[in-house]
Parts: sequence; structure tokens; C-alpha cells
Amino acid sequence: MSASVNYAKLRVLVVEDETYTSNLICRLLRQVGVEFISTATNGKDGLMETVRTRPGIVFCDVHMAPMNGKQFLQGVRSIKVKDVDKTAVVFLTGDSDADTVNFAIEHHVNGYLVKPVSLSRLKDAIDKVVASDPGLLERMTP
Repeated sequence: MSASVNYAKLRVLVVEDETYTSNLICRLLRQVGVEFISTATNGKDGLMETVRTRPGIVFCDVHMAPMNGKQFLQGVRSIKVKDVDKTAVVFLTGDSDADTVNFAIEHHVNGYLVKPVSLSRLKDAIDKVVASDPGLLERMTP
């Protein structure tokens, strides 16, 4: 399955308040072959960046201020801009507690990666999102 994914076509947004983690995820994304990567340091900026860049996938930390990952996900799902509400969101967290997991399921999160993130788990998350949305890469073409 993953051999058919053209990662170079994919636009990705990383919403993460910890610089080290953000840089690590961006580096892993480049290793996979993703060329278009944008970043935001909190959910509020991430929401604006999602509307501006229309990423195919957002990797979003759960615990941030002033807007956390849960609020970001709710914002994306309720936004009234064409297809933005369908943007794939993958939570990044050190948190595996039941409330966060249940929230993620209820709000249609597209994946859940527990930190620290490995190259293989990141690639698997991308492959899963692309497999569940066959038109995703075509929408990435400008």
C-alpha cells in the first residue's frame, strides 16, 4: 500500500508548541518524502494555517495554550470553508487516557500517535489517512 503513496504531493501542517518535537516531526516528514510542511505553535494559529494552506493532514498536539488540540479539532470540524471540515487530523500526545481517546473518537480524529513519534508510526499514520481518503492526493495538486 505505502509504495503507491506519493508523499511529495502531500501538504502537511504540524501544530505543536514544543520546538524540539515540532522539528523532529518535520524532519521525519521530510525523510518520508513530504516536501510541503507548515507549522503552527498553538491551535489558534493552526486553525488559521489550516484555512490558509489547506493541508491534507494535520499532526496536532493535544496539550497547548491558548487553544489546545481538542479545541483545534472542534474548530476544524465546524469551520464553514469548503472541505476544511474534512481535513485529516492526527493527534500527537503523550496522553493515552480514556477521556482524550474517547474525545478523539467522538470528533472523528483520523489517527492518534503517542509521543515520542517514530518514523515508521508516522508513515503508517499517513498511509492510513491516504488509504481512507483516495481523493486526498489529487486535492493536493494546485
